[in-house]
Amino acid sequence: MRHSLRLYLPEWAQDWLDVIVPALQIALIVFCAWLLHRMLRRLVRRASAHYGLPADMSMLANGVLRWAILLATTLLVLERLGVSAAVMWTAFTGFATVAAVAFFAAWSVLSNLFCAMLIFTVGPFRVGDVIEVLDTQDTGGARGRVIDINLLYTTLEDVAPGTAGTLLQIPNTMVFQRVVRRWRPGQAVLEPMPKKPADTLE
Repeated sequence: MRHSLRLYLPEWAQDWLDVIVPALQIALIVFCAWLLHRMLRRLVRRASAHYGLPADMSMLANGVLRWAILLATTLLVLERLGVSAAVMWTAFTGFATVAAVAFFAAWSVLSNLFCAMLIFTVGPFRVGDVIEVLDTQDTGGARGRVIDINLLYTTLEDVAPGTAGTLLQIPNTMVFQRVVRRWRPGQAVLEPMPKKPADTLE
């Protein structure tokens, strides 16, 4: 390719050919990365509007996409600049090891993030519903009206007579680990069943 370009370039530009070609390739890589980032941001915006995702989840998705594109672009640019594949592979494996350790260290937080995405996409309940997270099948648990769903917690407003108005924050993972009773807006909320008295030894 460079040999064919030398036939069309003036003599003064041929000495700069080894600089011009990599510069054009790097510029093309950066432009494609910028274009891909814009397309993915628009896709995330449409998905957020369609599924009613909160703004903080959209920001998280955009941040993950931005850093992934930035990492891929950096690797491609370094390859065009002549950095050896062995050096890039060593750096990548080191980064992957650190990321894996951080992933396991923050597993509880990441599991809540994943469950939040499932809540918004699957829709086991919505803001405005009254739900009850049961401890077991026979005993009641936390009950309240859903007023907020964020990346870590589902916030309930207690509807019990004695503690009405207080806020309950339930980790999102608990929603998928327990039985959830749901009342849609407009449905009559049943009173919780009284707990069975413990058996006494005679």
